[in-house]
Amino acid sequence: MRKLSRRRFLKGASAAGVVLSSQSGGLHGLTLPARDDHDARSTLTGHVDVFLGTGGHGHTFPGATVPFGMVQLSPDTGTLGWDHCSGYHRDDRYILGFSHTHLSGTGVGDMLDFLLAPSTGPVYLDPGQEGQPGYRSRFSHDEEHGEPGYYRVTLRGDDDRPPIEAEMTATSRVGVHRYSFPAGAGNHFILDLAHGIIDTSDPPSVQPLQSRVLSAELHVEGKDTITGGRRYDAWASGRYIYFAMQFSKPFAAATVYEDGKHLPEAIREANGKSLKCALSFPMEKPDTIIVKVGLSAVSIEGAIKNLHAEVPAWDFDAARRAASHAWQHELARVQIETTNEAHKRTFYSGLYHAMVAPTLFSDVDGRYRGSDFQIHQLPTGASNYTTFSLWDTYRALHPLYTLMLHERLPDLLNSLIRMAEEGPAGVPVWPLQGFETGCMIGYHSAVVLAEAHAKGIAGVDYKHAYTLWRKRAMDDPYRGLPEYRSLGYLPCDTQEESVSKTLEYAYDDWAMAQLALAAGAGEDRQLLLKRSRNYKNVFDRSVSFVRGRLQDGKFADPFDPRAMGHSKRWRDFTESNSWEATFLNQHDVHEYMSLFDDDKTFLAKLDLLFHQSSDLPADAPPDITGMVGQYSQGNEPDHHVVYLYSYAGAPSKTQAQIRSLLETMYSDAPDGLSGNEDCGQMSAWYIMSALGLYAVDPVSGNYVFGSPLFDRATLDVGGGKRLVIRAINNGPDRPYIHHVTWNGRPHSKSWISHTELIQGGTLTFTMSAVANAGFGQALADRPPSFV
Repeated sequence: MRKLSRRRFLKGASAAGVVLSSQSGGLHGLTLPARDDHDARSTLTGHVDVFLGTGGHGHTFPGATVPFGMVQLSPDTGTLGWDHCSGYHRDDRYILGFSHTHLSGTGVGDMLDFLLAPSTGPVYLDPGQEGQPGYRSRFSHDEEHGEPGYYRVTLRGDDDRPPIEAEMTATSRVGVHRYSFPAGAGNHFILDLAHGIIDTSDPPSVQPLQSRVLSAELHVEGKDTITGGRRYDAWASGRYIYFAMQFSKPFAAATVYEDGKHLPEAIREANGKSLKCALSFPMEKPDTIIVKVGLSAVSIEGAIKNLHAEVPAWDFDAARRAASHAWQHELARVQIETTNEAHKRTFYSGLYHAMVAPTLFSDVDGRYRGSDFQIHQLPTGASNYTTFSLWDTYRALHPLYTLMLHERLPDLLNSLIRMAEEGPAGVPVWPLQGFETGCMIGYHSAVVLAEAHAKGIAGVDYKHAYTLWRKRAMDDPYRGLPEYRSLGYLPCDTQEESVSKTLEYAYDDWAMAQLALAAGAGEDRQLLLKRSRNYKNVFDRSVSFVRGRLQDGKFADPFDPRAMGHSKRWRDFTESNSWEATFLNQHDVHEYMSLFDDDKTFLAKLDLLFHQSSDLPADAPPDITGMVGQYSQGNEPDHHVVYLYSYAGAPSKTQAQIRSLLETMYSDAPDGLSGNEDCGQMSAWYIMSALGLYAVDPVSGNYVFGSPLFDRATLDVGGGKRLVIRAINNGPDRPYIHHVTWNGRPHSKSWISHTELIQGGTLTFTMSAVANAGFGQALADRPPSFV
């Protein structure tokens, strides 16, 4: 009965033949152009290089997605090793096929759901290896093209078989493929439900891929539809995902395989851990096949509804135009003026990557799978999101959203609150596809909420949120918090990464203190403010470094500020060392400088950070990259550090270093990122810094000035208001701010508040080749902290 009703529904979707439009439930109500006049070069999308970050260790993917979409339809070139976290790497020369979900720039791999591999000739059930037959295809970057919302590649066999042209586009919940096949009896697809990421930390010999599929189901429905789903055990352990796949032409045969065994033709469905299906499309002449794939984390029925609502017609070009239009709409929130085309490409490529995640995680009917893995119903008009790389993104990505994407923030923030309500793991740390991965340290969802409250983002019940997050701050036995509460630090002889955890818990306490305002919890606030200064308890004034401290109160030996920790057993730092962690203070900088005796001593220490040898110990993690001395631009703990010069009255040093980092650590090349993209954080640092603003402490609601890269930038800050940022007399040899005006009035401070910027106006920097020693030097003009 279920199959019959599902089949009728799909038939209705196919027969409707409605062009994708706002009336037919298309891409979030976007109205399409009346004709196919797509030309990405004439729009902001033409400045985006989707391949930026696919080389080096950027871990991005080049395929088709829409802003914050559930679907990321992209080629997979590999599933093993750290540089295949996104499924694609620039150095590879084979494409295994095209899967529908991908992570953007993470340091851990997952996703790659429902691989579809087109082929001609013999049927192979595995992708194969170098020199061995398989369903994978050769490709060349010369025959590959990508732009926001669209991807194209020519696939070739290792023999003389004619090539296949593959194209991809997407809506929010549907991937749309178009394949141009040659004539031939052997044209077919392999649908591989066992395909997925192999643990990127494991060597190839460790556990076979099939063991990661906990369960899967596959249904052949009629002659043009396949449905199914799986539960997968990778980073997001036990996550659910379902699909409905419809072909524009009927397949001649659909052969189901279970654990490599050919099932009888009469069997139209299967359950197991290794399911595959071969779909045959013999052709007497060259022809094109369109494939529509709806996704859902709720059910097969949910995937069918999503497919029907978003892509009811067989119009690939209409879907492509809608995706391009969606990206143009979002990218147009910032208009920059510069004669440097490489800078423009780097900026808009970064802005694109800043809106790939978080990702939509609810169906068109408002149902979603919660952090308890149960099905829930959203309030009317709301959307649910996942893929929050919070340890990374609280630093620059979320401040970027509060400045220019605030209408989407209530849905993002309420998604975090729902996770805290529903999930057995408590408040979110790194949530992915309904599962709390617990990746990284701290619980920085508190920072994202506190920042939004400080900046007046409406549509969120902050008082209720505080009651949920308070449990983590005050009661939870989470990752050493009981010792942190009792001792004021985490002992390095009982807790891994003790120093970094202490410092980040202190910042979370600061954020929680601000959330306590919303709840009217005065006593809590005072306690949390006091605890937010626990950073002092791991600072050793005798050496002016933070370092591991034992349970008995003594500092641990031996101590090397370049090392990850004091012994092979314990690491005191998270993806950093003492040089970096010593400057991991964002909220109480002026008080922190007093631990160095005075600001001049602090400045000298900060100078030393950038003038050390960049050598690292052999056991340093690969995330510590983009080195300038012992400063690491390629990883997040240092992202605010250059701006600390301004707190000590030396903003010209901030300006010089920022301009240098913008020029040397980023480019418009495939390896143009100095580290993992991390769901938009690496790009968000560039975007904010290129605009001349950075939120050292997002919760404060203030931005510190850097060195604006562009002659002019116009930001849509909402409510019909525009923020214009001008840089007069700017140039590659003029990184210094001589003076600033705000709406025509002199502005002597080296910082400005969010409250001012969000009202709209003109911020004008006059640049110089020579530092202005007086600008921002006075105490009253330095950025405030602990406010």
